[in-house]
Amino acid sequence: MIPTPTGFGPVRRSVHLWSRLSAGLAALQPLAALVARLYVAQVFFLSGLTKLRDWDTTVALFTDEYKVPLLPPALAALMGTGGELVLPVLLALGLGGRFAALGLSVVNAVAVISLSEIAPAALQQHILWGALLAGLAVFGPGRWSLERWVWPRLVGASSST
Repeated sequence: MIPTPTGFGPVRRSVHLWSRLSAGLAALQPLAALVARLYVAQVFFLSGLTKLRDWDTTVALFTDEYKVPLLPPALAALMGTGGELVLPVLLALGLGGRFAALGLSVVNAVAVISLSEIAPAALQQHILWGALLAGLAVFGPGRWSLERWVWPRLVGASSST
């Protein structure tokens, strides 16, 4: 047996403490993913409901204010509103979570690009939403998602046929 130098006691305790802290933080990952999903889903879903409530104003805004490239204003309004109503539901449920996060990332980017002027505070919100969506797209919707429960059953069902 090799004797342990006495100077490594504090290092060993620090490594042990860090290991416990890291394990505790890892245990919070499902909750963090759920909170991120619900927060971003709420923002975009409420935006979609606002557009739906006054469709004439929505189309007028897409005609005069939002300059969505390559799309006629009515189609851009329809696609944007549809995306803001469907994708957040998928994201909140954690069903097709990566797909929903990527789709909302496109909606988010188009919203920023299509505005001729955007207030710094609004831009910061879009950056926050984009960062949360990027994390969800890369890491997935997390353990507390329908996808985590449904996907293995779908894959198992298709491989047994």
